[in-house]
Amino acid sequence: MKPYILSCCSTVDLSKEHLENREIEYTCFHYQLGDKEYVDDLYQSLSAEEFYKAMADGAETRTSQVNVVEYVEYFKKLLETGKDVLHITLSSGLSGTYNSACLAREIALESFPNQKLYVIDSLGASSGSGLLIDTLADLRDSGMDIDALNQWTLDNRLRLNHWFFSTDLTFYVRGGRISKAAGWFGTALKICPLLNVNDEGKLIPRYKVRGKRLVTKKIIEKMEECADKGLDYDGKVFISHSNCLEDALNLKNQILEKFKHINGDILINNIGTTIGSHTGPGTVALFFFGKERER
Repeated sequence: MKPYILSCCSTVDLSKEHLENREIEYTCFHYQLGDKEYVDDLYQSLSAEEFYKAMADGAETRTSQVNVVEYVEYFKKLLETGKDVLHITLSSGLSGTYNSACLAREIALESFPNQKLYVIDSLGASSGSGLLIDTLADLRDSGMDIDALNQWTLDNRLRLNHWFFSTDLTFYVRGGRISKAAGWFGTALKICPLLNVNDEGKLIPRYKVRGKRLVTKKIIEKMEECADKGLDYDGKVFISHSNCLEDALNLKNQILEKFKHINGDILINNIGTTIGSHTGPGTVALFFFGKERER
């Protein structure tokens, strides 16, 4: 098999160490916190705790995707190694970065006409696309060539289930995703919205659940319903969270108690600055392979 490079965006919400250990390249989004600009460098410049504390203290955030020029430079650097490249992006349902990467692909390949550069819309986000790229690394290491891996990704990306709940509606109100009135009533009633990512890669509210205990129970019920083999699920599970590690650990422990055949430990990651700028603190997300996502 000809060696090739796996690549992704920083929005996969895996640690720098994890990506390096799996030999996965990545390119970084950008964000603004207050009046200062940063690179979304997987919390190398600023810790997750510092980032979410600043948000809680009132600092405004703004994010920007990797632009075409940055992608061209990044892709050329990878192609200069002489290897082919497979790159997955943040969902086109959440960002325009997939279109930018496709434009950059055409430009970069003009200089490397004999090489392959696949750009794939993950239709996912956070550690959901992280679980996808991690699985691609497993398949690469097992000997799958880049053409077969490209097709496998297209055939299976919608099997990557994404479920999120939030215990803090502050930033959903601030970002205009829910009204101030709905946010006030939701907070007063301790409503924790449960959302998922649909087949178009868009984040969709599914249930309004009252209280953290019940929403945790509900998200586990959705895993039992949607995961491959139900309670006998034997794939990997990833969790990500925005400054609410205790809630993430509680979810992890309940899943391990109920699902006895999970592949390895459940990896808990921080929700990165790009996704976290929109969710704020208090969000927990669960990712696993299962039924194809629906509209």
